[in-house]
Amino acid sequence: MRTCVSAAAAVLLLAALTACGGGGGSSESSPKPKAAASKEPGEPEVDCMDESIGQADWMKYCSDEGAGTGGDGTDGQSTGLKFGESYTWPDGLRVTVVSAKKFTDFNADYGETPEPGSTDFRVSLKLENRGKASVDLGDLSTITEGATNGGQAAFTQFDNGSQPLEGRLATGVTATKTNDNVLETKYGRKIVVTVQRNSEAFDLEFPEFEGEIKG
Repeated sequence: MRTCVSAAAAVLLLAALTACGGGGGSSESSPKPKAAASKEPGEPEVDCMDESIGQADWMKYCSDEGAGTGGDGTDGQSTGLKFGESYTWPDGLRVTVVSAKKFTDFNADYGETPEPGSTDFRVSLKLENRGKASVDLGDLSTITEGATNGGQAAFTQFDNGSQPLEGRLATGVTATKTNDNVLETKYGRKIVVTVQRNSEAFDLEFPEFEGEIKG
């Protein structure tokens, strides 16, 4: 997990974390059930995978602040996620790193060529807006690192098939976006993709997804 904080906000953030007992769950946490348990007798169970769920119920039963989960047991954790698993921010924006695939469809007219001694690859991300307001996808970015013996991928953007993180995502809409990178081959193909989000909430979590470059 990575959290960007200003020096002035660090003390306040530390105090808040001390009061609440720390950040999000780890990959060793026990999965939660699909339906959130009722907090009081007579309250309904809520299916957090139901796209018609209201914002109030989602925040109460399904967000990190509530008692629910994302159906697959991963929405409440931000580290140790695998490709294909999901993380949901408190406002209802859900992100899934679907895959990372070696890129070969270079556009010669743009001067694109394979990088010698490196692996060119494209990360695919699925984004679902389950909140009640549109979301600026330009606030999202990624950091991709080698998971075997270090190394950080360099960001690039290939022309063919590119769907960069930009524009707004309306409530109830799902979109697939891409993020292109180059990683030296000496670092292998196992990677960790961290999805960052620019926000005024200094304690906003940045989920980390582990997987392998295929192809």
